[in-house]
Amino acid sequence: MPRKLKNLSGRIVSRTGALPGFRLFAIVCALGFVGYCVYALAEGFDPASAVIACALLFVFLVAFIYLCLNPDSLRSQYTEQALSTASEMLDIIKSGLDRESAEAICRRLLPETRAMAIAVTDEEHVLACVGELEVDFPPGSPIHTPATRYVLDHGVAQSFTHMVDVRSERTEHRAIPAGIIVPLKVRDKAVGTLKFYYRRSHDVNRTQYALASGFAELLSTQLAIHELELQDELTARAELRALQAQINPHFLFNTLNTIASLTRTEPLRARELLREFSSFYRATLENSGSLIPVSREVAQTSRYLVFEKARFGEDRIRERFEIAPDAQDLPVPAFIIQPLVENAVRHGMTDEGPLTIEVSVSVPEQGFVLIEVADDGAGMDERTAARLFSTGSDTPAERAAADRSAPSGGGAGVAMRNISERIERFYGPRSSISVESEPGGGTSIRLKLDLENSILAERDVE
Repeated sequence: MPRKLKNLSGRIVSRTGALPGFRLFAIVCALGFVGYCVYALAEGFDPASAVIACALLFVFLVAFIYLCLNPDSLRSQYTEQALSTASEMLDIIKSGLDRESAEAICRRLLPETRAMAIAVTDEEHVLACVGELEVDFPPGSPIHTPATRYVLDHGVAQSFTHMVDVRSERTEHRAIPAGIIVPLKVRDKAVGTLKFYYRRSHDVNRTQYALASGFAELLSTQLAIHELELQDELTARAELRALQAQINPHFLFNTLNTIASLTRTEPLRARELLREFSSFYRATLENSGSLIPVSREVAQTSRYLVFEKARFGEDRIRERFEIAPDAQDLPVPAFIIQPLVENAVRHGMTDEGPLTIEVSVSVPEQGFVLIEVADDGAGMDERTAARLFSTGSDTPAERAAADRSAPSGGGAGVAMRNISERIERFYGPRSSISVESEPGGGTSIRLKLDLENSILAERDVE
């Protein structure tokens, strides 16, 4: 926030350009009172009383003039007011620009200027107008003024100090004495305007122009941030679908082969698996790109293990799920626990004996969820464990070599790196991922997600 507000606060403090008026007023008052005192003495008033009154009055005037000639206190007040206004505007527009947020912005800014009305538009229509002209330009009305259209087309602020006659929603001829129109920009393209209308032409001065430009710059910055957040969210969904496209065909092939082999020997079992497989993939498609409750992600993971047991044998895989009651409904990204369990099955299973997989989800502190997937399988050496979630500057050859060094061959890197990238990009610096493993000693993977500061935090859980 400080970088966003720096320019705006500097511009709003320019209101102190009105200080010469205060100084002149103080000087006139001082001269007037001195003249009165001289007159009082000349007319024979009590000299002692007059001197005392003059002395007290002189002290008052000196203090008053000192404040005017040393405007640090006024500057501090203006800066504080500017930062307060800017902070409120950032909060108003954090979810983007629409009619509701535009109206809130206009109502917040109107008292800060000399304008008789303030309006916000998008590229085609008025989003909000507050003040004396709000009946003339209601939300949804088309843009009529050529100056506004020029600002949108060229991205350059415009002002006018002569009477402009425009058509409004109430009348064919609505006179506007003066105004300032500044663009709202995202990536150097005008996506809307912020308009200030005034009663008198001399109200349009450098201070008002600086205010309009500063507020427009602040709003533009916040709109650009909002667009980046939307793009990040779309990227997250695209990456999730890409992960599913990369991982699921392998699982699909193995599962269909397993069901096909059971159609002759155990037709009822094959039919049951087909029904479960249909439910599994329906849920996979429905959850794609969504935040879902922990309980649903765990249920989907449990379905996955049903097919792996059918493939390897019921006695080869054992699972335990331990989900804290206060974690059941917490929102997590779809397809975040299953890849960890799939990794345990693919790379942890040894040639003999059962593989035990433990999945636990807890709430270590407010706003966080801790996911741990542990197995007692083949494990891996320290170097392989360190590279399991590597997303850095590895070349394709290095990544392939790392995948081949996994206990059961390649393929782990795709899913694990995708999870790591999603956590890093969308859950902030307080989130983390860790791996503990040793050859023959199993593997434990822990994900700690900061849900409150995620860019997906405001999405509805599906």
